[in-house]
Amino acid sequence: MNRPLQTIKYILNDYISAALAWAMFFMYRKNAYSTDYSSLREITFDDSNFITGLAIIPLLWLVIYFIMGNYKSVYRKTRVKVIGNTFLSSLIGVMFLFLSVIIDDYVNSTSDLIVYGGILFILHFGITAISRTIITSLMVNKIHNGVIGFNTIIIGGNGNATAIYNDIINQTISSGNKFIGFVNVNDADEYKLANHLPKLGHYLQTPQIIEELAIEEVIIAIDPSEHAKIKSIMSALRNTNVIIKVIPDMYDIVLGMVKMTAIFQAPLIQISPEIMPYWQVVLKRVMDISISLLAIIFLSPLFIFTAAMVYFTSKGPIFYLQERIGINGKPFNMLKFRTMYTDAESAGPQLSSDDDPRITTFGKIMRKIRLDEIPQFFTVIKGDMSLVG
Repeated sequence: MNRPLQTIKYILNDYISAALAWAMFFMYRKNAYSTDYSSLREITFDDSNFITGLAIIPLLWLVIYFIMGNYKSVYRKTRVKVIGNTFLSSLIGVMFLFLSVIIDDYVNSTSDLIVYGGILFILHFGITAISRTIITSLMVNKIHNGVIGFNTIIIGGNGNATAIYNDIINQTISSGNKFIGFVNVNDADEYKLANHLPKLGHYLQTPQIIEELAIEEVIIAIDPSEHAKIKSIMSALRNTNVIIKVIPDMYDIVLGMVKMTAIFQAPLIQISPEIMPYWQVVLKRVMDISISLLAIIFLSPLFIFTAAMVYFTSKGPIFYLQERIGINGKPFNMLKFRTMYTDAESAGPQLSSDDDPRITTFGKIMRKIRLDEIPQFFTVIKGDMSLVG
């Protein structure tokens, strides 16, 4: 299945919907105080702002939708979720357009501006929500009819795993799970689930299995005797880009990082490793980049002065790369001004102190007032670090 296709459908639909809503609003806006509808073409279609708006405004909406995470996991959307996301995105977008475009319109009273904003919201939300709901309904029907499926594996091979497998495949309406096989947790001579699905390997091999078989969903259905392995299982799944669900009797074990979901008659708990909503992640990244760029600009004289002092007060490079462990245990190099003499750690890293002879004279000053950490703003822009968290 061509997974990007559904996302492209949403993007094209949103562009057309935004253009149509803006065109209708523009015509209303320009003719609100005119009773001569014969001049509609001249007032609207011959206005260069109309053409410019049709080109730019829909693109602005696409940016808002992207920031709000509307194009993430499109195959997992429900009609209710689509309408809710559309409502919130429309509200934010209309407020932005109101403050940047509409507020300086010539009107008889302030209440007219509020009416303008309300009409734009109704037009945009109405057209977009209806068209999105149609696309989502067609997609959901294909999932329910088994046309669209998600490659799924089960972690566990005995009682609970077999029960949840039977619950899902015996549903009158398909949940979209296309079972590829299962992986075992504790070694055994026989597995009940082996009567229905092939054994793909041990749970520690799950990351490789996910990559090789293009797995999209993992259901953890281990028995009570295997609960002690849950941390190890979650660790194995940590860097995999899959949806993870567990059976209800494991709720207390993973409490605090879950959200409830249900596959029709088969209740499951979906684990949400992303503590922040996607739009917050994007906003946080934008703030990291913006603040770091401003800091680099305003601190550039101090940056140049410090770099020159490092260069002239001791031999060696100006900068020093210090290895740190980042998200998901991935190492990265943190950029700092060099505060030690060259080859100071040739014998390996050592703990430093205030009287450490390896530290240069200017290095002691930098460390005291944190000047050596100014280059870390570049590491933040690169994405290896964040200003907060």
